[in-house]
Amino acid sequence: MELTSILLKIVFAVLMIVVVMTMAGYSVLIERKVSSWVQGRVGPNRTAPFLVNYIPFIGPLLVRMGIFQPMADGLKFLFKEEITPGHVNKTYYFLAPILALVPALTTMVVIPFGQYTDPSTGASNPLMLAPLDIGILFIFAVSSLGVYGIVLAGWSSNNKYSFLGAIRSSAQMISYELSLGLSVFPLFLWLNAPGVEGGLGLNAVVDYQQNFWFIFVQPLSALLFLVAIFAETNRLPFDMAESETDLVGGFHTEYGCFKFGIFFVAEYAHIVIGSALFTLLFLGGWHFLPGLSDPWPAGWIGAVLSTIWFLVKTVILIVFFVLIRWTLPRFRYDQVMKLGWTILLPLAIGNLILNAIIIALIDSQ
Repeated sequence: MELTSILLKIVFAVLMIVVVMTMAGYSVLIERKVSSWVQGRVGPNRTAPFLVNYIPFIGPLLVRMGIFQPMADGLKFLFKEEITPGHVNKTYYFLAPILALVPALTTMVVIPFGQYTDPSTGASNPLMLAPLDIGILFIFAVSSLGVYGIVLAGWSSNNKYSFLGAIRSSAQMISYELSLGLSVFPLFLWLNAPGVEGGLGLNAVVDYQQNFWFIFVQPLSALLFLVAIFAETNRLPFDMAESETDLVGGFHTEYGCFKFGIFFVAEYAHIVIGSALFTLLFLGGWHFLPGLSDPWPAGWIGAVLSTIWFLVKTVILIVFFVLIRWTLPRFRYDQVMKLGWTILLPLAIGNLILNAIIIALIDSQ
């Protein structure tokens, strides 16, 4: 029985990696399609496997949507000639892309993505690989390791542009991780208020939002968390680590072919995980709408529907990430630091203290 359980966990883990990597790949397609729409262009609409164009109606539609473009991009990165510059530190040069991708794939094990309700007993269980009660702490601890991949890439490249990008990224990550952590503390204060059985697990946060979403009762926390996620994922207007206008390509200037592709996928994998995390913390997870009961039935059909609804919210947030990139200009480095230390951090601390005082006053009555 234990062997069967272990094998099932391995199968589920592989499936989740496939789903996250697929979503990361198609996030690139969303990026290209949305950017083309913003700029009045068409975007990818030509790539197609052999004979697909000849399938009536469906074939041309899929081609125009660019559905096959991510597969073509992946094959291109896979089969391009691998070039390694002679001046790099090869051990850390090859290790850096892996260190950038692994944290994003590791944090997904504690992210619940749906709910299964037993038809006979009515008991509900979250769909996730590892139901840790300290899920949010695990995510913060592991996701912070992603900066090591960027720092190693910059240092091992023996290139001043790459090194500057790596230093910028490490300073930015440290600056915004403080606001990121403090922004979610008020949620868990309410979740673990006197008389409330809470915890630090993400499924507990989702269960707490059955009748309301935290984005409406904690809008400042939601805003702080969203801005910090943009900075943590190095997305415009916070992409100081790349900043091609002054650093050529930033930390991955010396990278190409499949190694660059891993960095590219890692960035979008972090966006997928960040969007899923925001959905769980502030948008009710898989719950339908605020004040409305979930319309899906018990059993596996309901589990599938709840998962689809969770993915819909996550994809909407990914599109929002893309729209912001193609709407706002890049900040200067001093503006990024000023925003993190003099605006976001004081707001996060003040928000935490305010919520603690409110909970204490309610408890004293």
